[in-house]
Amino acid sequence: MREIVLDTETTGLDPASGHRIVEVAAVELFNHVQTGEFRHFYLNPQRDMPEDAFRIHGLSTEFLSQHKTFAEEVDGFLTFIDGAQLVIHNAEFDLKFLDHELKRAGRPPIDRSRGVVDTVSMARRKYPGSPANLDALCRRFEIDLSAREKHGAKLDCELLALVYLELIGGREPGLDLAASARRRQAQATTTAVVRPPRAHAPSEAELAAHAEFVKKLKEPVWLS
Repeated sequence: MREIVLDTETTGLDPASGHRIVEVAAVELFNHVQTGEFRHFYLNPQRDMPEDAFRIHGLSTEFLSQHKTFAEEVDGFLTFIDGAQLVIHNAEFDLKFLDHELKRAGRPPIDRSRGVVDTVSMARRKYPGSPANLDALCRRFEIDLSAREKHGAKLDCELLALVYLELIGGREPGLDLAASARRRQAQATTTAVVRPPRAHAPSEAELAAHAEFVKKLKEPVWLS
């Protein structure tokens, strides 16, 4: 099964208030494992960067002004995610921004029927009452956070891919199969211990006791 772990960074919290996407990352999974294929790009939002947002991701207006707009990147992005189930942390936030940008670019919104996994909802169901943000989940699963000084869509996708695998039952879904294969191989190569056969012939005393027992039988079937 092909899945895409998706993340965005933005200028704020609400596209209806004029906020825009400034970074997009999409990391490919196949059978829940990262393939190494990804798409990552920064975007010119064609507006200023609020100080609150800059403190979160560190992307300045000057830096972003050198990059393409969403409309210029949209074709490659849609091709890459085509047909895949999406895995997103707090999915509705990213999807409302993507839908807004797609509408501005004259494209239809993200098709929810492809399947969208919200890892925030997954974490809250699995660990009710516990924090469900990405940092907290990485710490829970002992995933290295040392490179995450600020929010960044590409790194956050890679971390979320590891968190997602833990949430669905283990970072190495093939581990049980590998262990079974190793057990079968070990059994096949193990030298069996050969024991000498036990004696089964009756002793003289047993034969004599049997003969005495047979004499006491009345009308045995083998004589009828």
